Amino acid sequence: MVSQVVQTLRQGVWASLTGGWYHDPDQNKFNNSCHLYLWIFLLMLPLSLHLALPPTTMALSIYCTSITVFFILIKLANYRLHLMFDEGEAVVRSSLSDLSKAPEKKSNASDSCLPAKINYIIVAIILYIMGKTLSVSCVVSQAEPVEETYCSDEIEVVLVDNSGPGPASAHLDDNDTVKIIITMSCDPVTAAQLEESVKQSLLENTGHITQYVGSSALFLFLYLHPSYLLPSVHAHKKHLSLYQTTMTSSKSDLEAKEGQIPNESNFLEFVSLLGSLSTRAAGASTQEDERPERKEEVGAAEEGESQEKDPDYDSLPSQTSQSESSMLQVICRPEATNKEDAYTFHTVHSKHEEDSLDESSETSTQEKPTRKIYYKLKLLPGKWINILYDRLTLLALLDRNQDVLENLVAVFMAFLVSFLGFVLLNHGCFKDFWVFQFCLVIASCQYSLLKSVQPDAASPTHGHNQLVAYSRAAYFCIFCALIWLLEQLLRRKDLPVSTLYGVTIVCHDVLHFIRDLLVGFTYCFPITFLVGLFPQINTFTIYLLEQIDMHLFGGTAATSLISAIYSILRSLIALSLLYGFCFGALKEPWDEQHTPALFSGFCGLLVVFSYHLSRQSSDPSVLLLTNECVFIQCGLLMTQALPPSCTLQKEILLSDVVVCSVAYILTFAITASTVFLSLKPFVTIVLYALAGTVGFVTHYLIPQLRKHHPWLWISHPVLKTKEYHQFEPREDAVLMWFERLYVGLLCFEKYVVYPAIVLSALTNDGFALSHRKKLGIHCDVLLTTVAGLKLLRSSFCDPSFQFLTLLFTLVFFHFDCPHASESFLLDFFIMSIVFHKMRELLLKLHFILVYIAPWQIAWGSAFHAFAQPFAVPHSAMLLLQTLLTTVFYTPLAPFLGSAIFISSYPRPIKFWERNYNTKRIDNSNSRLVSQVDKETGCDDSNLNSIFYEYLTRSLQHSLCGDLMLGRWGNYSAGDCFILASDYLNALVQLIEIGNGLVTFQLRGLEFRGTYCQQREVEAITEGVEEDDACCCCEPGHLPHMLSCNAAFNLRWLAWEVMATKYLLEGYSISENNAATMLQVYDLRKLLITYYLKSIIYYLIHSPKLSTWLKDATVQDALQSYTKWHHIERDPQVFSVKIDEDYVHCLQGVTRASFCNVYLEWIQYCAGKMETPVDSDEDSALVTLCYALSVLGRRSLGTASHNMSNSLESFLYGFNTLFKGDFRIATKDEWVFADLDLLQKVVAPAVRMSLKLHQDHFTCLEETEEASILYEAITNYRSSLVICHESDPAWRKAVLSSRDTLLTLRHMIDDGTDEYKIIMLYKRHLSFKVIKINKECVRGLWAGQQQELVFLRNRNPERGSIQNSKQALRNMVNSSCDQPLGYPMYVSPLTTSYAGTHRTLRSIGGGALSLDVIRSWLCTKWLRVRKDNLTSCNSGVNMEDVDCGAGGSSSLSHNRPSSVTSNTRREYRSRSVQPQSQRPPVSSQSGPILDSGSTHGLVQRLSNSQLSFNTSIASIFSQVYLTAPGSAAPAVSSSSSTLSLLFGKRSFSSGLVISGLSAAEGGNTTDTQSSSSVNIAMGPSHRSSSRATQWTSEPYESIDATYSNAAITVKDGVQSGDRGYSQGLDKTQEDSASASTAPEASDQKTV
Repeated sequence: MVSQVVQTLRQGVWASLTGGWYHDPDQNKFNNSCHLYLWIFLLMLPLSLHLALPPTTMALSIYCTSITVFFILIKLANYRLHLMFDEGEAVVRSSLSDLSKAPEKKSNASDSCLPAKINYIIVAIILYIMGKTLSVSCVVSQAEPVEETYCSDEIEVVLVDNSGPGPASAHLDDNDTVKIIITMSCDPVTAAQLEESVKQSLLENTGHITQYVGSSALFLFLYLHPSYLLPSVHAHKKHLSLYQTTMTSSKSDLEAKEGQIPNESNFLEFVSLLGSLSTRAAGASTQEDERPERKEEVGAAEEGESQEKDPDYDSLPSQTSQSESSMLQVICRPEATNKEDAYTFHTVHSKHEEDSLDESSETSTQEKPTRKIYYKLKLLPGKWINILYDRLTLLALLDRNQDVLENLVAVFMAFLVSFLGFVLLNHGCFKDFWVFQFCLVIASCQYSLLKSVQPDAASPTHGHNQLVAYSRAAYFCIFCALIWLLEQLLRRKDLPVSTLYGVTIVCHDVLHFIRDLLVGFTYCFPITFLVGLFPQINTFTIYLLEQIDMHLFGGTAATSLISAIYSILRSLIALSLLYGFCFGALKEPWDEQHTPALFSGFCGLLVVFSYHLSRQSSDPSVLLLTNECVFIQCGLLMTQALPPSCTLQKEILLSDVVVCSVAYILTFAITASTVFLSLKPFVTIVLYALAGTVGFVTHYLIPQLRKHHPWLWISHPVLKTKEYHQFEPREDAVLMWFERLYVGLLCFEKYVVYPAIVLSALTNDGFALSHRKKLGIHCDVLLTTVAGLKLLRSSFCDPSFQFLTLLFTLVFFHFDCPHASESFLLDFFIMSIVFHKMRELLLKLHFILVYIAPWQIAWGSAFHAFAQPFAVPHSAMLLLQTLLTTVFYTPLAPFLGSAIFISSYPRPIKFWERNYNTKRIDNSNSRLVSQVDKETGCDDSNLNSIFYEYLTRSLQHSLCGDLMLGRWGNYSAGDCFILASDYLNALVQLIEIGNGLVTFQLRGLEFRGTYCQQREVEAITEGVEEDDACCCCEPGHLPHMLSCNAAFNLRWLAWEVMATKYLLEGYSISENNAATMLQVYDLRKLLITYYLKSIIYYLIHSPKLSTWLKDATVQDALQSYTKWHHIERDPQVFSVKIDEDYVHCLQGVTRASFCNVYLEWIQYCAGKMETPVDSDEDSALVTLCYALSVLGRRSLGTASHNMSNSLESFLYGFNTLFKGDFRIATKDEWVFADLDLLQKVVAPAVRMSLKLHQDHFTCLEETEEASILYEAITNYRSSLVICHESDPAWRKAVLSSRDTLLTLRHMIDDGTDEYKIIMLYKRHLSFKVIKINKECVRGLWAGQQQELVFLRNRNPERGSIQNSKQALRNMVNSSCDQPLGYPMYVSPLTTSYAGTHRTLRSIGGGALSLDVIRSWLCTKWLRVRKDNLTSCNSGVNMEDVDCGAGGSSSLSHNRPSSVTSNTRREYRSRSVQPQSQRPPVSSQSGPILDSGSTHGLVQRLSNSQLSFNTSIASIFSQVYLTAPGSAAPAVSSSSSTLSLLFGKRSFSSGLVISGLSAAEGGNTTDTQSSSSVNIAMGPSHRSSSRATQWTSEPYESIDATYSNAAITVKDGVQSGDRGYSQGLDKTQEDSASASTAPEASDQKTV
């Protein structure tokens, strides 16, 4: 704990103060020294230049140039070194000075070692010159120990310089100079003798050396141990090896060279052997495993060992007495003319301090010889230097920049910091001690570009965060640029003085105050970054642009940096266009009787732009994708349908075109009429009263009455939904009357009231500004345009709190401060910002008071108990922090979860800086070996995340509509809700609130959470209605009211229950323990029986059955199965306990026993086939079934490890087959002739058998009959999805809303190993909707991030995640992004549109378009024509005419059912007929009467009527029943027939003729009614029913208004769970009020 605190203080606190510099004891002295001197240089350079030189441009140039060159050199060196580590060559060298020391027998080397030493040095030089490898190390060792001739000298031969052309040259030229350094451990006398001997030997063997010069390696390390090298070395066994190879690969080759010494005759063989060994060792590791060496006593060398020693460092002798080394440098010049000039010798000797034997004996282990890795750093072509460094040390020295762009940005930022900082120093902004403080800030910003603070207090993620390195420099540049700009402005003498709201604003004083404030912030940079008040620069950019767009332009929240830039750009474009119109309108004064057309155009464009911007998402990718899809569709000539999301966005755009056009015309007309100026006091008062009344009812009264506890006093909702008293609702939520009222009032408020208020204020203020400019023409125009745009967009997007803002504006500026008012538009604009901040302040105060309330303290640790009383004296500081965080929209976080609150850095509404997407692991994104060895994604969190993903899809279709229906209460951007069900607990954050769209993110919590989570779930699910307590007694409570204690406790919670029966489509999960269902052997036998029957079923129903029966390969492999005496006697597979066809006397399974049990089932299945198949006992079909049954059981036995009698093994094997892992035995390899036998027959049979076995417990008798079993398998095959959860088909089935799914899950949790049979049923799930204080959520999230990232608290039981029922602390903290929290699923940012909500579309009729308007107009015109035609006839029932207008009524989106409409028609037609004129003539109502009806209507018709109607019906029946491909001939035929009947008249003329002929018969009313029923044609929406919702049938509609009886063929409408119902009419007058709940049309997925 102490070390962690010290590390946090060092790397966190001190590094944040200095910009990244701190002393790290884990690093070497070089790194720490570099860091210290680098920081001192950056600090003292500007300070010394400022003090030494005058404030001139020359001093500025010197400083900026020095810093720029310094950073360029450092960044270039750092980049080149990292590039060297990535692409360079590594060379391993062994350092002999690091070898461990062991006892010696003799202090000096024996003279007998010297000849061997000299000989093998010569051999080493020859080996070097002839070496073929890049890095070769040779060791010559000896198996037998040497006694008196033991020598501990070690020699290293290293090439130091190579003047050749570089690594591209494969050979050394004759003129190349070779320098060789020979390092040995010996005394000076021995070294001198060795030098003379080497010189003499080299001069004598010059010819041999220069003879083979031509192929040289770059580096060669050669260690020679003279103790093993004697003159009689040929009598001993030697091993030649490479450190980069293994001895096994070349042992035979080396043993063949036993007893040989490399000489002139056989040297090439040794060289070729070295080359082959190096080739084999190309990919071998260059590092050794560290092993501790044994301590050897002084006489250990005399004892000797008989076994061979591995030629490794562990077998090298050690030294403990002395550490003397000598270096012999040999320079070889082949171009020399004589032998004396060809070689140059130089010896250097060094002696180290002697270590005593006593000190060395105290250590338990000795240091091994270190192997150093050198890298080639290329300086110039053909020139390089060796770098002894590693990447980790370099990363500890300097931060890495990945590419050239990052280096350029870092250098530019360093230059900008130096330039702006020194400019301010020259301007004299800092005096005395503050000069040093400012230079320290400059040094910290520049140092962070080299070595940043990791992790930073504002870093949102663990590990290295590259963006943090630029944050300090970026903020410094921003502040210094603002200070410099203010300095330039303050030098001006003509700064204006203005008066706003009665306050005189002196620009000079205001600018001076702002400059001093910025200077003070700059001084406090170290403290500011330590506390973490500044986010990383990209987060700050999103936050700043989002706040500007929301508060100034009425925009919505941003979802990314691109989204923020896009939102502010479109707002500025709209503002610039509106500014021009407004400037032109207000430039000249105008009178009350004439409003300028330019101003009316400005008002119209303002409404149009505000409406369109409110309808569009802030994410530009949606619009770009829609445009791309439209262009692609146009390029494909409309042959390809658009995706659902593109289709919906296209509908929105087309609807905006229509609505904006109408809105512009209406706005232009209203403003041009001068109604707001003429009726000035009356109109404004009426509008204000109307807005207040509608707002109070819509946003306060109705939401309070719908809450679970209205006003926190009533025990149940006053306005209850139909589902409130239902235990398990099985249908969609029923639309209630108060929901219709809520939607109507909301639309009236958004689209009528507030636009009228804003337009009235614009007109009045514009008229006043045209005569008197207050702040100047440009400032007045800008404020007017910004205020109008912001207020209109806010009213369209989120009008929940607009009425309160309006009331506060009126009360404050008309009663409290009437003299301070400027104009109503500007007052309303300012008050909207102030009121928004006031609501945030109230939420923060509520969170603080609830969290620290002493009577509900939830201490999670001892620190919490200490912090609670400590926070009391700092209440004033807490209040100040609350005010500041409210102004800057920053979270107020509890420190370590305690009662001490600290401010965090500002964040956007989205809060988290990254777009988090949970990745589900299944067989599609995991390796095959992981699927075979273990179950992919077998943890519950991964498997259960699919349910939250489906819940996100459901919310995507219904959330926006439900919010607009008021089912979640009042809402605003940033609000957080918890959806709580039986096992699903999800946190939903609303991010972007638009006009008809909502962007949200869902975070699913664990099913079986921790103890703390369970306690909080109990708190939100338990009811308080039964609480009767009041203080300390229990007097009870009033009826339908809460008790005093319950009401008091509900007020001290940071959350509130909004609804208890919120319905969403989801899956109910039922699970059964497979071990319980298969515990008994009889149940396992039943499972095997179903398994084999399923194999037979799938085999017979396979389309490849005939192919398999005729395949010669398969038939030859199954010859043994055709014999009746063939017996399968595998006791590990077949058993009498689990096999129905097991023959006990034969100890196995035979064909006869198999036929005895399964032949009847085979014949029954074969009899169901359309193509007859031979299924007698000797048929090939029975043989194949028998073989597959044996294969299936043998695969189960193999998967069960041949232990099928054990329940655990049986379940393991069955689960293995269930997920598709089949281990085929040798006897069953015939199945590989076609793998479909496994994939399409055996694999689905395994899964089907599990479902049949489960049904056995519910319907035992039915499953024993072949017919019922066959029907069950057939039904399950089409309606049930059975697969493993790691199969991608499982996820596809869930997201496709399949009704029923089944799987087998292997659960391993807390030592339990269980197999669960999981069954999913799609139904409507009931959720509790809990609204949490959004400031509580933001504060807890911010505190959790600071605690885990910056303070490094890794305690899994930390106090900040302990349960706190009043704030739901554990649930909120668990929903953080990983690894801060542990959510099961985090959805991407998802946008829900109002157009996808079926109930809402039934109210509003969907999106407007030109086609919808045209159809509506045609329908109304048809109705007018019918009314005019029938008005001439007396006694006509108008309702009958309405019933006859079937074509018009069918254009509505939501109509009553067909049965209801037919019943109404029968009743109406009978009611107008006399009893004496009703002959019982019945006629079947085909597609003419009603396309969705299956019942006939009994009509009482005369002969003339019947003949006429029959002819018309026959014609229309032919038209309707014609196939889609033959629609054109049917149309032409019907047109010609109508021409024969009526000539060139329209079809409505036929109606008149029919009515007149009926009138002659004396039955006008009845004739009109019946004819209208029979002649009516059209696409009746009543034809669609839930039974045929997946069908798509084309229909024709006859427009009776056209003379040629034009027939319009409409595409069929698929009525599914994700399909739109494309009706044409939205308003059908008849039977609308008498209809029952309208049938909701299904929607498409966005």
